[in-house]
Amino acid sequence: MTLTDLNNGFRDDEQRRRVQRVVHDRLADDRDPQECRFLMRFWWQLVMSYQEVSMDELSLNVGKPKMAVIEALISAIRSSHADIDAWITTTQQVFPVVQDRGFRAAQDTER
Repeated sequence: MTLTDLNNGFRDDEQRRRVQRVVHDRLADDRDPQECRFLMRFWWQLVMSYQEVSMDELSLNVGKPKMAVIEALISAIRSSHADIDAWITTTQQVFPVVQDRGFRAAQDTER
């Protein structure tokens, strides 16, 4: 399944940015660099009309729980704007904000 149509499925830029924030802040965890790299490629795919990442690449590099959330998002994007809003709410309830360890380490060394 191609992902090049995702950028057209949002109500507006604000809804797309909200989804991107959830992917970035709650799914892309730098403790797993490979998974994080592919989730960030998916993050870019949400605005790009060319293929940044494929479903096969995501399936190989993203763990099952997060992959299920990504698949639910793709379905929501292809279904309705209300489904996207529901996905945002549900994902924010299930996944806590990821603490950026690199940023925190840099701040600690500045003190």
